Amino acid sequence: MQPERRIYLLEPKKYSPETIAVTFAKTSRSPLSFGEIAEELTSEQSAKFHEKWVVGYGHSSVAEHAVLHIALENVSRLAVETIEANRLASYTEKSTRYQTWSASEFFIPAELDNHPLRDTYTHACQTLFQTYRDSLPLVKALVEQENPRQPGESDARYEGRIRSQYVDSCRYLLPAASMANVGMSINARALEHALCKMLSHPLEEVRSIGEEVKAVAQAEVPTLIKYAACNPRWQNADADLTRMAQHILTAPEPQGWCQLFQYDKENELHMLSAALYSASGQPFTDCIAHVRSLEAAGRTQLAETLLGDLTRHDIPPRAVEHASYTVDLILDQGAYFELKRHRMMTQTPQALTTHLGYATPKDIQRAGFLEPYQAAMQAAQEAYTKLAAFNPHVASYVVPNAFNRRVLLTFNLRSADHLINLRTAENAHYAIRRAAYRIAEQIQKVTPLLGTYLRVTPGETWQSIEEKYFLKTK
Repeated sequence: MQPERRIYLLEPKKYSPETIAVTFAKTSRSPLSFGEIAEELTSEQSAKFHEKWVVGYGHSSVAEHAVLHIALENVSRLAVETIEANRLASYTEKSTRYQTWSASEFFIPAELDNHPLRDTYTHACQTLFQTYRDSLPLVKALVEQENPRQPGESDARYEGRIRSQYVDSCRYLLPAASMANVGMSINARALEHALCKMLSHPLEEVRSIGEEVKAVAQAEVPTLIKYAACNPRWQNADADLTRMAQHILTAPEPQGWCQLFQYDKENELHMLSAALYSASGQPFTDCIAHVRSLEAAGRTQLAETLLGDLTRHDIPPRAVEHASYTVDLILDQGAYFELKRHRMMTQTPQALTTHLGYATPKDIQRAGFLEPYQAAMQAAQEAYTKLAAFNPHVASYVVPNAFNRRVLLTFNLRSADHLINLRTAENAHYAIRRAAYRIAEQIQKVTPLLGTYLRVTPGETWQSIEEKYFLKTK
């Protein structure tokens, strides 16, 4: 008689993350069930196992079975960028779209302790936060006027329906110093790498967060992350690259805010061939030759079989990843904060500065708040300039969400479709919708057959979003 199938959880309430990791690791050489292996283990035995196999012999994949859920509260949104810069982790953070900030919820970096620029910094943050607080009732009144309460609608339901509409525009005033809460779920292998990045970071806040996260995590995984430390090589490389980058000449004219400059001109051929490859049993070169021989109708039929009839919640097949693109994108910091969540893409952001100007939502002007808004942006820009002369990393704290930022993206078609499907939806913020529509347009131009199947929400274009929501982009 064949053994009965069993599927069950190793409960984290009963076993530590390190014990669970050892249990799964030992199944490769033990005839016992997972439960029996786990019952035989002690914390000391688990630590010795990891010390020998994970640390000593480098079998780091074992550490992926030890998962931690870490709560971080009152960290700056600038620090959040490093905390969330890990592909193999999950995050949920305090949203600037659905919550509002009080006037004192900003971080003051330790680098400014007893420094003459501390007053410049705090004054800039206070100006931005007070302007933000002042903007909320005015923009809310505008939204209420254009979105009247429905019959029988409660106060709570009405507020929930309109909140993001007015907060979406007011959030442009919030600086990167704004404090937030972040929940992180991450395995021990990824956490070790994340800690090395944090402990090597130029900002004191990020380094101290790294030390605290390490201390908290070691209570659960004492062996797997105990060697996480600052990496001097990373620090030296960052400094050298910054020095080398100073020799890059500035172009006389900007090249546009969304440039698709690198893609395989045979993306469609290769992706469709990859789709046939798994079913054919033939070498990839033969699949390419077959697809190349097809008429347009044949290629369309193949693409339809692969990508047709996807619902909003479907995930395209992995073969779609064989088509890739690289985009140089400029978008405001608020939109970048949403873009960075698409971690399967390769993202290389530039530092947060005031050099690329700022965006102005039309609702700010329509609410009669343009002059205070512009004054706050000017104050932030002046503070940034002074602080950057002392420490450009610290200066980024005072930069509001309105200011533009440049990021280099390399992604496959599957990641692009996920971004476009999610971020062109009606409930997405208009700034990230604008970027998603523009990326979709770029892909559709160079790979029209594949671009046909991108799940773009109909009814808008990036141009119509600019016209409807933005006063100007400086």
